[in-house]
Amino acid sequence: MNEMQNRIFALCFLVLIVAGCSSDDSQDTPGRGKDNSTQNSQPIKVPVFTKQKVPSSSHSRRAMAKVAPKLMVELKEKGLAYGSPIFIRIFKKEMQLELWLEANDKFELFCIYPIVACSGKLGPKLREGDHQAPEGFYYVPPSQMNPNSSYHLSFNLGYPNAYDKAHSRTGSALMVHGSNGSVGCFAMGDRNVEKIYALADAALRNGQPFFRVHCFPFRMTDQNMKKNRKSKWLPFWLNLKQGYDFFEAKAKPPNTVVRNKNYVFED
Repeated sequence: MNEMQNRIFALCFLVLIVAGCSSDDSQDTPGRGKDNSTQNSQPIKVPVFTKQKVPSSSHSRRAMAKVAPKLMVELKEKGLAYGSPIFIRIFKKEMQLELWLEANDKFELFCIYPIVACSGKLGPKLREGDHQAPEGFYYVPPSQMNPNSSYHLSFNLGYPNAYDKAHSRTGSALMVHGSNGSVGCFAMGDRNVEKIYALADAALRNGQPFFRVHCFPFRMTDQNMKKNRKSKWLPFWLNLKQGYDFFEAKAKPPNTVVRNKNYVFED
């Protein structure tokens, strides 16, 4: 095998490794790629959920209809179901968004999506206009879904939450959205935000009253905490780590409340 053949083989092998999770942000090109709905003998029927109203638009409906059939195939391959409750974790340093779905009373990881842009440094958002992405525990009910976003599709994290308010932190319109720019939000690119938005919309319409979004500075392992032990934010991060460890141990996000200006985590 000559040098050129070696290079081609290595490239093909790399593609096979990274192709497991459909989390690319490439744009659809007419006439290219595979359409799962046409490869089977019958088109994939996407369920319609009506347990709860969620804001929508012709724009959001077109975007979700485009990605839903393929999502259903990928979910089924992992033993998951479209319309199941979801849970999201965000890691700023790693620039990753994890999307989990509930199955058998626990949450299973469906996919890790790359964050295209996230402004600011490690540490919480403190004030309006600081261009800092938030850290903490947030809830997204149907009213915070935005099908008419200037950034393709988006949902509002609900900053400031009770903890932020207790610490006199200010800010507004902190989103997970499409596009590739950020001034305090988490930009996912248009292709991947369609998938995230479709799964969130389906879960809410199927009765999930809200979904949780946990925003961390980094994966809160003991090793990473040790690396960041000199940060001024260490006391805050130690509180966040309690919520991180709760989910790691139980595979279920905790019920999060605020007492004495600290997060408290309950079953």
